[in-house]
Amino acid sequence: MNIIWLGHASFRIEIAGQTLLVDPWLTGNPMLKTSDRDAAIHGATHILITHAHGDHASDAVELAKSQNIPIVGQYDLVGLWERTQGITGIGFNKGGTVDLNGVHVTMVHAVHSSTIGADDQLLHGGSECGFMISGENRTIYLSGDTDVMADMEIFNDLHAPDIGILAAGGHFTMDMKRAAYAAKRFFNFKTVIPCHYRTFPLLEQNAQVLIDALPDVNVIEPDVLKPITFN
Repeated sequence: MNIIWLGHASFRIEIAGQTLLVDPWLTGNPMLKTSDRDAAIHGATHILITHAHGDHASDAVELAKSQNIPIVGQYDLVGLWERTQGITGIGFNKGGTVDLNGVHVTMVHAVHSSTIGADDQLLHGGSECGFMISGENRTIYLSGDTDVMADMEIFNDLHAPDIGILAAGGHFTMDMKRAAYAAKRFFNFKTVIPCHYRTFPLLEQNAQVLIDALPDVNVIEPDVLKPITFN
């Protein structure tokens, strides 16, 4: 299994024979070179979207069409794109699980917002979420954009994820201190990968606070397009 950061909150996850693009913000992402786009999307089988904000979802429809693959995400948002954009979608909702050819994805709650900018207006874009992604005898908790929630204790009880991909840049999501609190208070992660940071000066620029707070956890600061491999 490989987890590959594409910058910001975008990931390529190669698991159980599937290649998932999670929140693939490729166009305009300052951390991903235009020349690396093909490598980022090569062989993708599904697109997972946590919410409608442009730094997570702006490339989703184009990729679904050009790669002929489905968008997997919250029912209302995916349904909107199916009706208006003609994409293939797998829409479900919080608490639901879908089987992506052997990779099981459960949608879980997040605390954020989800809007689409259109004609100088903000339109409702379904509901924000996170995912539990299971395959190859591992479970990844991908938090999506969220703050700390007491719900996380239930997530751990139900799914026992060993890998956490946590939005931790602050301002729009948890910062490193709050992400560390969530990891210690609610989970038993073996590995934590921070994201949604370093992209802009407004966000946290390193994960040292997270590393220092989790001495018994392998906290990995990802590099763009460098695989983090789990055997």
